[in-house]
Amino acid sequence: MIENQDIRPAQVIGPLGEPLTLKDLPSPKTRRWVVRRKAEVVAAVTGGLLTIDEVLERYSLTLEEFASWQRAVDRSGMQGLRVTRIQHYRDLYERQFKY
Repeated sequence: MIENQDIRPAQVIGPLGEPLTLKDLPSPKTRRWVVRRKAEVVAAVTGGLLTIDEVLERYSLTLEEFASWQRAVDRSGMQGLRVTRIQHYRDLYERQFKY
């Protein structure tokens, strides 16, 4: 992450490989979080477009919720963000470290 938060990129690479700017991010009023929107927010933080604190405030998220999105993307990519498949990807991840 960027140490000096005064220097920020104008855009980062989004989850689908497209340029992502602040205006491309989901609306702060977003209440329905689909996989793409979650992935865009994670990419914005990873790329330094927003800080974690800014994301938590902007979207009224908890740190635990955002951290779970980051873990899911790190472990399984965008598919890991699918709510209907959380248990499947969690089991896969645990099996990988078991053997």
